[in-house]
Amino acid sequence: MAHTHAPTELLCFTVHAADQAFAQVYRHALSEMGVTYPQFLVLGLLWQCDDRTVGELGQMLRLQSNTLTPLLKRLEAMGLLSRRRDPQDERTVRIRLTDAGRALADKAPDVMSCVSRAIGMTAEEQDTLTTLLRRLQDSLRASTTPAA
Repeated sequence: MAHTHAPTELLCFTVHAADQAFAQVYRHALSEMGVTYPQFLVLGLLWQCDDRTVGELGQMLRLQSNTLTPLLKRLEAMGLLSRRRDPQDERTVRIRLTDAGRALADKAPDVMSCVSRAIGMTAEEQDTLTTLLRRLQDSLRASTTPAA
């Protein structure tokens, strides 16, 4: 009889559990900023390069518009970003930080420092893990993407 692994021994369980732990650490670290983890990810992309389309953000975050749009609306209601139709293409919505959204970037290093301490790994270990997880993502996506 083949040996079956307990769910807690499976890689997918470990990745899922790590994701949940990350969310908890970010929830604590972000409480002072008043944003959620997914909102922080959106802001981070805009701090890196402002004035993106909803489609660009969705692709980068791997989120569908039905998930991303409410998140963007909440950030807009908080006064952290604006959503505007692109004058060149009315079908496209552009997302830009407000002054308040840009100002929150000053608090990001504190959040990242808190998260880095919680990770408890050296920078080299984190780089190695990141490389392996990206390779895992690429392999999993390739296995579910139909051949052209």
